[in-house]
Amino acid sequence: MRIYCLLITGLLLGAAHSEAQNKRDNNSPDDPDQCFCELSGQVDDCDCKIEAVFTFNNLQIKPRLNSLLERDYFKFYKVNLDRPCPFWPDDGSCAFESCAVCPCPEEEVPCGLKEEQEEPSTKYSAEQNAADQESCEETGTSERHLGALDTTISKKDQAAFETWQEHDDALMDFCQPQDEDPSSMQYVDLTINPERYTGYKGKSPRRIWNSIYKENCFKPEQEVTGYGSFASNKFVKTSRYLAGMCLEKRAFYRLISGLHSSINIHLSAKYLLNEGKLGQQLWGHNVEEFKQRFHPKSTRGEGPIRLKNLFFTYLVVLRAIDKAAPILENEKYYSGITEEDSDVRAAIKNLLKTVRTFPNHFNESAMFQGDSHQAHLLMEEFRTHFRNVSKIMDCVGCDKCRLWGKLQTQGLGTALKILFTPASRRKTLRLKRQEIVALFNGFGRLSSSVKHLEEFRAMIEAEQNGEKRIQNRFF
Repeated sequence: MRIYCLLITGLLLGAAHSEAQNKRDNNSPDDPDQCFCELSGQVDDCDCKIEAVFTFNNLQIKPRLNSLLERDYFKFYKVNLDRPCPFWPDDGSCAFESCAVCPCPEEEVPCGLKEEQEEPSTKYSAEQNAADQESCEETGTSERHLGALDTTISKKDQAAFETWQEHDDALMDFCQPQDEDPSSMQYVDLTINPERYTGYKGKSPRRIWNSIYKENCFKPEQEVTGYGSFASNKFVKTSRYLAGMCLEKRAFYRLISGLHSSINIHLSAKYLLNEGKLGQQLWGHNVEEFKQRFHPKSTRGEGPIRLKNLFFTYLVVLRAIDKAAPILENEKYYSGITEEDSDVRAAIKNLLKTVRTFPNHFNESAMFQGDSHQAHLLMEEFRTHFRNVSKIMDCVGCDKCRLWGKLQTQGLGTALKILFTPASRRKTLRLKRQEIVALFNGFGRLSSSVKHLEEFRAMIEAEQNGEKRIQNRFF
């Protein structure tokens, strides 16, 4: 088996981890910056600083994304929420009203989206074939009989070509295939089914994340002292073992950890603070919930590292959008509403122009290098592991959590598809509307998480300063 990680890399990463651990340990229990002690300097395995991401996202990206994701093309997502869990018996659904998803009535979905128009090429259409036939008739009779070829293609053959293309595209996918039966799918308006805290907790969600981390994330190839406890000890510090992994396996863990952190940030930032009167519920930032999920004391030191991994995941998706710019710029974004479609195309071009200005994109070319056979095997293993993660989303017991879990894993899977489609197939790479919607909405979730971190930090500092003022008044 090819060894991807050089010893010196492991030593450097181990030293970096020790330094970071000392930094967390040296913070006083009352330090308001404890949750954020990792959020400065270099993003792991990237040539970019966290401060640069904060500035670029909060000032340049998030305002543009907010406006774009409210458009019809991006807010309607087609999904099957009834697909059974493929890994274990159904352990029941969340009974809370907040877990429910409100599907869209048929009449509320724009006609262009219902028709699933992908603006295919007219190369083999009947109209084009008729035009070609008329052109041929203009040539001389003898030339037509002696040299002309019948270049028409039947509808049956055209369908076969499209099937072959879909099969080839599926080989590049990092997520499980969509349902073939349209009747099992339903449209959901994401703007009226926002990702937020639903009360879904306990054994079921723990089982989901344990399956993802312990059964699908990679583990060190070499024996590491104490690593045998990883599978059985839920408190083991995963970050301690990243130094024993190659870049690709570290990247997989950081992608999942960053996605998990983003979800947890949203659940803390969109928390039901007050039931209110007459159904006027108050949702907002719950600082205590955030601390419970990320403070070093409640996460055995892992919380700040998990927050840092958010920035890795963000940079991977940002790079994928930049790389897919030629495809995304040529997309029609057809919803059937002419003026809106034109505005969306303009907004996409403006966003892509902004993305292009970011100076320190993630370098995907550093991954899956070396011996071509071993690199291919690792790529397929990477792809299989991520497909399993996408399948696990069908085991989530809360419908709203399942909706956003499926969307965000598909968005991240689409980003990986863009980054790691071989150069020989890149010119024929196609993205379905479903993938584009998931890609941008998933990026929107990551973007919002980065912004929420800034808000939580300000709230915790204000809370701490208020406590200090009270203490100074009495002592």
